[in-house]
Amino acid sequence: MIRPRAREAGIWFGELPTGSKNMITDVSGVRVGHCSIIRGSGPLVPGTGPVRTGVTAIFPHEGNSYERPVKGAYFDFNGCGGLTGSLQIKEFGLIDSPIMLTNTMSMGTVADAVIRYKVKRNPTVGSSDETIIPIVTECDDSYLNDSQGMHVREEHVFAALEGASSTVQEGAVGAGTGMSCYDYKGGIGTSSRVVSVPAGKYTLGTLVMSNHGDWSELRIDGVPVGNLLGSPDYKRPEQGSIVMVVATDAPLDSRQLGRIARRAIMGLAITGSASHNGSGDIVLAFSTANIHERYRHIGLVTDQLLLDKDINVLFRATVDSVAESIINSLFKAETMQGRDDHVVMELPIDRTLEIIKEHGRLKS
Repeated sequence: MIRPRAREAGIWFGELPTGSKNMITDVSGVRVGHCSIIRGSGPLVPGTGPVRTGVTAIFPHEGNSYERPVKGAYFDFNGCGGLTGSLQIKEFGLIDSPIMLTNTMSMGTVADAVIRYKVKRNPTVGSSDETIIPIVTECDDSYLNDSQGMHVREEHVFAALEGASSTVQEGAVGAGTGMSCYDYKGGIGTSSRVVSVPAGKYTLGTLVMSNHGDWSELRIDGVPVGNLLGSPDYKRPEQGSIVMVVATDAPLDSRQLGRIARRAIMGLAITGSASHNGSGDIVLAFSTANIHERYRHIGLVTDQLLLDKDINVLFRATVDSVAESIINSLFKAETMQGRDDHVVMELPIDRTLEIIKEHGRLKS
């Protein structure tokens, strides 16, 4: 059985139209690549396995992001998580590398690999030109994965980077391989919206790596699905984290993108999360408009920007798209058994849809 996405099953978030694929890659030029690592079974042997992890790469455009950085911002709603490169994003409002997602203890390896990848394509980095600080963020997949083994290697990072495309796999894939969401199997989810403002029509897309929440919190379109499904047979010892990435082709500066990033948390809240004590709830946002030219900046750079008074519809798009991305990550993820025979069950789609239909929230 091919598990449906939320919208295919009749669950909608808001009334704004989606892009053609309903993915972050509906924003022209954005590409996503995954590498999943699944190996071994049975008792945990620290440093050896079993392995249930991976890495995901998000490119802001098809060109060279070092030579042509984009406007960016981030927001950490709850800071029990990691984000390399955050200080530089805050200082300059630019993103000049792919955004990398992985497990907590593989952040260093992924950062090293991205540097090597960028140096191969920009031989002057760190010699006659500026250095690069990779953007890497994480969630903890140690309930299913041998984290101590740090099994993400350079070749896996390169595979994710080199395999990036405009089609996004969802569920237990890439960095989402070992992740859980509301005590069900989670991982990667994506969605998009198309908005119209006086200045024109724009696309906003989101991608999440879901690894958060308690089963009792899960809500879908306002329906308390988690409580109505009842407790799964197991429960993780902690409620994990989530990374949310927002991309748009609307012409926004870093200040405006920071406002967009903060609204992503409202999309998270719609699905039930209260952002637990040990959760790293991190948002990255970028705009593919007004791409900068690293070697041509002399003096003040003037960008064409959307007026603040016209940004409300982008706030709405962010909230709805993030919520749908999270539910897509649940709908597309399948049951996985990991280390020490820990099992994280897939969300029971049929029963979930029955519950939502009983509450009159299912689209025909």
